[in-house]
Amino acid sequence: MTGHDHDRHHDHDHSELSETELRVRALESILTEKEYVDPVSLDLLIELYEKKIGPRNGVRVVAKAWSDPDYRARLLKDATSAISELDYSGRQGEHMVVIENTPEQHNMVVCTLCSCYPHPVLGLPPVWYKSAPYRSRAVADPRGVLKDFGVTLPDTTKIRVWDSTAEIRYLVLPMRPEGTEGWSEDQLGELVTRDSMIGTGLPRQPGEVA
Repeated sequence: MTGHDHDRHHDHDHSELSETELRVRALESILTEKEYVDPVSLDLLIELYEKKIGPRNGVRVVAKAWSDPDYRARLLKDATSAISELDYSGRQGEHMVVIENTPEQHNMVVCTLCSCYPHPVLGLPPVWYKSAPYRSRAVADPRGVLKDFGVTLPDTTKIRVWDSTAEIRYLVLPMRPEGTEGWSEDQLGELVTRDSMIGTGLPRQPGEVA
């Protein structure tokens, strides 16, 4: 696992996060008070952004890497530059590192002392990513955490946990599912999930796509 100096940036990150959360809560209160939207609908909208709309940029990055060997090589060598080729960059995504899953090593991403997250490619962080149980257990028992997410890996597969910081945000490049030879980027994108780009999940298999 990588080691980083969180202390220097921890308070800064939390102040940013708190400001964002306060603005969201204020907006939610105003919208609800004026009856523009009910809380249930707002929750559904947030969930949609987290799980469907938010990660779409990362999905395209992964699908392109799966289908374009030259792009994959650039992505693994200099992720920040390669991702910016697709116009996905900006605050909280300036310095990206892509780590590739292989049969020998599975990668997971966590931020142990805060909730550093690559917003430009993954959208909003899921609630569990910021939770203390995930942040602590991902480090102490990554295989157990994966099991909680329904992922069981062979005992021979090493699991490595990567600790994001304010300076470096990680994106997992999952393994391309078998049986997808000749698929287009759009077709491949249907297999990429947000959790597979964090490392707590695997891509969908071809038969799982409707």
